[in-house]
Amino acid sequence: MTEAQNAASKTQNAASKTAASVRGRPDTSGTLVDAEVDELPAAEPTQVTGRRGLIYLGVCLVLIGLNLRTVFSSFAAVLPEIRSDAGLPGWAVVVLTTVPVTLLGVFAPLAPVLARRFGAERVLLGAMAVLTAGLLLRPVELPGAGHVPALLAGTAACGAAIALCNVLLPGLVKRDFPNRLGLMGGLYTTAICASAALGAGFTFPVFAASGEWTVALWSWALPAAVVLLLFLPLAVRQRHPRHQTVADGVNVWRSAVAWQVTIFMVLQAMMSFSVFAWLAPILRERGVDGGTAGLVVSASIVLQMLGSLFAPALAARFRDQRMINTVVALMTGGGFALSIFGPLDFIWVWTGLLGLGQGSLTAVALTMIMLRTRDGHTAAHLSGMMQGVGYGLGSTGTLMVGQLHQATGSFAAAGMLFLAVGALAAGFGYRAGRNRFIGG
Repeated sequence: MTEAQNAASKTQNAASKTAASVRGRPDTSGTLVDAEVDELPAAEPTQVTGRRGLIYLGVCLVLIGLNLRTVFSSFAAVLPEIRSDAGLPGWAVVVLTTVPVTLLGVFAPLAPVLARRFGAERVLLGAMAVLTAGLLLRPVELPGAGHVPALLAGTAACGAAIALCNVLLPGLVKRDFPNRLGLMGGLYTTAICASAALGAGFTFPVFAASGEWTVALWSWALPAAVVLLLFLPLAVRQRHPRHQTVADGVNVWRSAVAWQVTIFMVLQAMMSFSVFAWLAPILRERGVDGGTAGLVVSASIVLQMLGSLFAPALAARFRDQRMINTVVALMTGGGFALSIFGPLDFIWVWTGLLGLGQGSLTAVALTMIMLRTRDGHTAAHLSGMMQGVGYGLGSTGTLMVGQLHQATGSFAAAGMLFLAVGALAAGFGYRAGRNRFIGG
C-alpha cells in the first residue's frame, strides 16, 4: 500500500508540474505545503493497510484539524466570567490572548526538525498529547496561587502543540492523499475553521449549563483526548529511516517578493487571531448576552469557511491578485471596525462582512505561497518564513487590542487600529499580488 501511494504521489506531482508549465503558471491545485520536502530520502506516505486504513487515516487527520482553534475561541467566549471569578488581572488577559499566537511562530521552525528525527506521524501524536494536557491544565486552580499559573502554562503548551500540527498536517494530507487533494484539502481547512466556530458557539452554553467556567474549558480536552487515542495505534507503528536535509530552492529571506507576501501574512494574522480572541468580549461589552455573542462569532467563522472555500480558486483565475487582495483586506478591517462602531441592530451584518473578508483574506494569503513560487522547495521555505514571521509578529494584534482596552477602558481605539491594519494589508496585498515570482 505504501509503494502504491508513493507511486501515485510521484505521478500526481509530475502531472501537476507538467500542466503548470504548459499554462506558464505555478501549480495552484492547493495550499498544502510539505514541510519535509527538503528531506533525503523523501519522506514516505503513512503506512496503512488497505482502503479502510487510508480512510481511517483521513478521518484522524481531519479530526486533528478540528481541535486546532478551540483553545483561542473557547477562552474568549467566557472571558468575563474568568476575569470575575478568578480575579484575572489585566496583564494576564493580554498575555493569555497573545502568547499562544506568538508560539505558533516560535515553534513552527522546530516541526520539520522533529519530523526528520522522529517521523511526522509520531510528532503529531506527541503534539496532540501536549495539546490534551494543556487543555486539561488550563482551568486548574493551584493552592495559594490561584488560576493564573495553570492558565498561562496550559495555554502556552496548547500554542506550542498547535504550531507543530499547523506545519506538519498539510504535508501529510498532500503526501497520503495525492489523488484526493481537493477533497482532503477542503475537509482539513474546513475542520480548522469549524474548530474555532465550535469553541465560540458551545463554550458559553456549557458554562450556562454547569455554572462553572472551568467545566466549559475542560470540556475541550475530551475531543482532543479522543483523537489522541484514535491516532495512537497508527502513529506508533510507523517506521522512520534516517533522513538528512538537502539545500534546494532560492533564499526566500533575501527576496523582496517573499517579504511582501510575508508582511501581508503578518497583517492578516493580526486581524484573524484578534477576531478569535476579542470579538466575543467586544460584543459582550456592547451589551450582547454571552449565548448570543457566541452564536454571532460562530456564524462569522462559518462565513470564514465560505470565503476560504472560494477565494483561492478565484485568486488563481486572475492574471494577478492585486484586486482581490486589496478588496478582502479592506472588507476585513472595515468589518472589524463596524463590529465595534456600527449600529448594534446590524451586528449580524457587520460580523458577516468580517467573516467573509477574514476567511477570504487568510485563504488568499496562503495561496500566495503557490502563486509566487516555481517549485515545491521554494514553496516550503516561503511557507516556513510566513508561519514563523507571520504568526510571531501577527500576535502583536491581540497584544495591542488588549493593551489599548486596558489603557482606555473601551474597544474604540482597537476599531481605529484595525482600520489602519486593514489599509496596510490592502497596500501590501496589492504589492504581493503582482504577477511576479520569488527568484525572478
